[in-house]
Amino acid sequence: MDVSVERGAIPDSTAPEPGGESPEAGCAPQAAPEAARDLAPAVTLLICTTCRAPGNDAPPDAERDGARLLASACAASLPEGVAVEGVAVEGVSCLANCKRALSAAMVRRDGWTYVFGDLSPDSAADLLTGAALLAGSQDGLMPWRGRPDALKRGMVARVPPLTLPKETR
Repeated sequence: MDVSVERGAIPDSTAPEPGGESPEAGCAPQAAPEAARDLAPAVTLLICTTCRAPGNDAPPDAERDGARLLASACAASLPEGVAVEGVAVEGVSCLANCKRALSAAMVRRDGWTYVFGDLSPDSAADLLTGAALLAGSQDGLMPWRGRPDALKRGMVARVPPLTLPKETR
């Protein structure tokens, strides 16, 4: 199966950072809102672009570690043997998980959402592997087996879908 990693943009009220493109921009244009539900990818990987890695004392106008992680995720391909269609990679200005930066979230269409922290700027391959696992799961949960260590140690929360059947609550 071919790997399809898309990059879109999440509407945000913050102004773009100096030097060009908004840090929330993703890998490719996103569908119009009315078509978004029908065209939504299996999993959307949201990467906080305003995060700074712990100990980063760079000047305020320097590129953020989260923005570098987003760029790496857009440039990366899934590890060999991991394939999935419909994984979108997008940036978001803040996931409010600053004490555990760098942060990312994975939202599965009609499935569970995962929030991760304590990531590093080179966690892109781990995030894409996790997104592929989540997209390919039968029950909408990310399987523990095969999950990269960074996503095992760094899990902050698992949020159920709004459509969760009562018998599984």
